[in-house]
Amino acid sequence: MAFTQERHKPPMPLDRPRELVIACAPLRSNVNLSHIIRLAGCAGVQRVIGCGHAKLIDKIARDGAETVQLEIHRTLPPVLKQLKSDGYLLVGLEQTTEAENLYEFRFPRRWALVVGNERLGLTEEELALVDRVVEIPVYGRPFAYNVHTAVAMAVYEYCRQFPRG
Repeated sequence: MAFTQERHKPPMPLDRPRELVIACAPLRSNVNLSHIIRLAGCAGVQRVIGCGHAKLIDKIARDGAETVQLEIHRTLPPVLKQLKSDGYLLVGLEQTTEAENLYEFRFPRRWALVVGNERLGLTEEELALVDRVVEIPVYGRPFAYNVHTAVAMAVYEYCRQFPRG
């Protein structure tokens, strides 16, 4: 069997828009936010919320910079309260007591992935606002994945469960 590379294949059409919002606490690195925007674009996620002094690096975000709506807010808790009132299930991505294994979690269609700061994770105030928490098993060191890698893993799992939107 011979394989021929097909670079830049057209995106697979979705039957319905993805009802996922990625909400990020203030991140230390705009590189991480830019990778998250690129991932969102590839996954068909239309909305990302950043907090603090978030700025995109277009060279990293690539087409995601043009296709993903990025909202910037000062802090995360008011954003979470608004998302909850808009009917989103808030799912924190964090290592906590009572966290559910990402690979066993059944995602709803309408939800917000709540992502903490690279060093500090989600604050107590932010954790008090989320409905559920998922964590990604770690099988070696370091003890946690990079924030944009962890977001990619969670979004991929959601897309695997809802491949057509």
